Amino acid sequence: MRIVRQALYQEVADRLRQMIDAQELAPGAWIDELRLVEVMGISRTPLREALKVLASEGLVRLEPRRGCFVNALTERDLDDIFPLMALLEGRCAFEAATRATDADLQALEAPHAKLCRHAEAGEIDAYYETNYEIHETIQRLAGNVWLSGVIDDLRKVLRLSRHKSLMLPGRMAQSCAEHLAVFAALKERDPVRAEALMKTHLLNQRVALRVLDGETERAAATDSTAHPSAPVLPHSRKRRLTLAASTTSDE
Repeated sequence: MRIVRQALYQEVADRLRQMIDAQELAPGAWIDELRLVEVMGISRTPLREALKVLASEGLVRLEPRRGCFVNALTERDLDDIFPLMALLEGRCAFEAATRATDADLQALEAPHAKLCRHAEAGEIDAYYETNYEIHETIQRLAGNVWLSGVIDDLRKVLRLSRHKSLMLPGRMAQSCAEHLAVFAALKERDPVRAEALMKTHLLNQRVALRVLDGETERAAATDSTAHPSAPVLPHSRKRRLTLAASTTSDE
């Protein structure tokens, strides 16, 4: 059997996803194609093909005469995506509870122990990666390729928000407790409870993001009050002015 080498543009797409995950390419950032081709040692053709792939995944957007930008999730995006992810990952937990073998569940003990250690140490990056590993494992144990494909597509987009929800004080410990509860339901072979707990876990992530965004807006309002020369603007107007300023600087 011949081994087919991965097309270059696919390798470039993988590298760009890693850069977005690491926020080397931050949400809203303009993608400097000339710099990237120089850094990667490639021509612009595979880069542009890779950007088309990422655009189809919702990670970037291509704007005529302006170039390519990393997408930034809006509040509406998050409100739309998280309930859907809760339904899908809840179903994964349901199916995993009925299909996972004893050996499968035994293998999940180590990642959960690691998750607890990261939570106790306050290691957000390490916690996020272990949390991601557990979600992917439960997805795999569900054994539903159609369900898995939809989740993978949405999960790529949600990585734009990275582990921001874990920055809320107390959220990492709460998230860990939620994972342990889901795991307990899996070991008890209780699909209904596993599904309900996983849904709650995903929806609580959205709640944490909403609380953080509210605190950010209150902090901005307080700062503006302390400096009367900077009037407080409605959020939507602030955004329009910010976008207008960035457009001017980019052109």
